[in-house]
Amino acid sequence: MLNRRTLLSHSAKVAALLAGAGLLPQHALAAWNAGAFEGKTLADVAKALGAGAPAESKDVTLTGPDIAENGAVVPVTVSTTLPGVKRLLVLVEKNPSVLAAIFEVSDAVDASFATRVKMGQSSNVYAVAQTADGKMFFATKEIKVTLGGCGG
Repeated sequence: MLNRRTLLSHSAKVAALLAGAGLLPQHALAAWNAGAFEGKTLADVAKALGAGAPAESKDVTLTGPDIAENGAVVPVTVSTTLPGVKRLLVLVEKNPSVLAAIFEVSDAVDASFATRVKMGQSSNVYAVAQTADGKMFFATKEIKVTLGGCGG
């Protein structure tokens, strides 16, 4: 009987083998951008993704709790009504790695995603939409954390 940990371990091994053999779709490999995940600010992430300076927009929506009891699992939802969006990002300003998630968007999907992020402390959280022409638009929300989840 497989438990969750064993299943995830086997899945990771299969993915590594497929990637090593060049059998993963190029689109999936293109989504990983180490420079973006190493960025320490919103501007660093934008530069790593080849985008211009981010601008605030009412067409980008971020929802999450005002106060999160546990920073290890903070639920957030990001969405946009902007046309031509190719990526939606979630950033947590005071985390060691600011970029928490990248969602690749196409015309075939609704540009709305729900996820959970780790937060080490109270911080501003950003929802960022990147359009095909390289422009970035964002919304922000301060989320207070009572119990940190990033180990310090």
